[in-house]
Amino acid sequence: MNELPNPAALEDLDRASLFHPFTPIAEHERHGPRVMVRGQGVWLTDNRGRDYIDAMAGLWCVNVGYGRPELAEAIRDQALKLPYYHAFSSMASDTPIELAARLLKLVPGDMARVFFGLSGSDANDTQVKIVWYYNTVRGKPNKRKIISRLRGYHGVTCVTASMTGLPGLHAGFGIPLPGFLHTTTPHAYYNAKPGETDRAFAARLAEELDALIEREGPDTVGAFIAEPVMGAGGVIVPPEGYYEAIRPVLEKHDLLFIVDEVICGFGRLGTWFGSDYYGLKPDLMTIAKGLTSAYVPLSASIVSQKVWEVLREGSLKFGAFGHGYTYSAHPIAAACAMANIDIFERENLVQRAAERGARLHERLRARLADHPLVGEIRGVGFVAAVELVQDRAGRKRFDPSLKVGPRTLKHCLEEGLISRALPASDALSISPPLVMTEAEVDEAVARLGRAVDKMADELTREGVAFG
Repeated sequence: MNELPNPAALEDLDRASLFHPFTPIAEHERHGPRVMVRGQGVWLTDNRGRDYIDAMAGLWCVNVGYGRPELAEAIRDQALKLPYYHAFSSMASDTPIELAARLLKLVPGDMARVFFGLSGSDANDTQVKIVWYYNTVRGKPNKRKIISRLRGYHGVTCVTASMTGLPGLHAGFGIPLPGFLHTTTPHAYYNAKPGETDRAFAARLAEELDALIEREGPDTVGAFIAEPVMGAGGVIVPPEGYYEAIRPVLEKHDLLFIVDEVICGFGRLGTWFGSDYYGLKPDLMTIAKGLTSAYVPLSASIVSQKVWEVLREGSLKFGAFGHGYTYSAHPIAAACAMANIDIFERENLVQRAAERGARLHERLRARLADHPLVGEIRGVGFVAAVELVQDRAGRKRFDPSLKVGPRTLKHCLEEGLISRALPASDALSISPPLVMTEAEVDEAVARLGRAVDKMADELTREGVAFG
């Protein structure tokens, strides 16, 4: 393919003008960006004409794939009909109403109302304010602390970054804020004791959570938040029996359960939602990403009947619910979401994700399970991670200074594969669009395998022992 015009000029303009999130600033100024200009299905093309398999669906979000005319047409039609109206003070527009009703039929549990935002971060921020309001209305204003897990990812606002259990989101910002606590990551590979079964490990984690709440004082702790499968923090799959053990602890201490479905929702685990996969009953559910397949920003905080009844009571005391965004219930975003869900249903993408996900895991195990760099292959449905370790038998990580994960990611890009190096370990993730074909699954795994081989060769040349 021919190079697109003036790629260097565009890259220079980026360095001079755009402030990139989650990017080392000084390094970016030296090396510049990789600029994507086209997408179709699972494929991306950069401004120099290079093609890539996007094995990450953007940021875990382009679930129906790139270049869907149905979504473009829905966005255009809504923009011409009614591009915007707000939802404050009982005002409304028709499409968000229809979307809210449709979502309540899709989500599991006894869910009652949908509050729309723009990102998973703002939706989880909304959930925290709902928890605080809920307990204030009940006469328990001190019941405000939120417990999440180490390596959990819940967003980047001051509040949601405080819930996130990743040090990289805290460094330099003076967070976590007071009142945000973290408990053990449910990752058996590193955190289970020798010989400990999954159910014994899950029981121990529940006991640790119970002890943390007791130490803090149950009358000060308001909620526990969890991703069904932890995404950006490492694709951590909980041990068998984990949620069965956790839920009684929450009920014992009167904590609300916030289920963060931002990544797991909309087919990622081979079910509509992670709550379906694990049989969870959220008090509050957060969705985003796959809701519109990221064609336009949209998120939602979904409230259970139990919580809604208290919020209604609060309105009699406090008046209007004092929270919302200019773009809450945006009609263009809602129209996109409606068309997106149509694609899911018409193309049976949830079932396809389960089937292609099984193929992905089988191919990963066949290619990499015995590789001397690979300690664990994990995941559920159409999300997976490959953990790179220095000592397979001892489950020993590489020294972080070696940057094995990020360096392997560069080899992936050389192979024309977009993966993601995950924090807190040397793990690479795969979370592709749900429209990925069987042949594309096979090709993605082949490219990942070659990248891991290159990393092994590089470490050998450097004299770094592993295996």
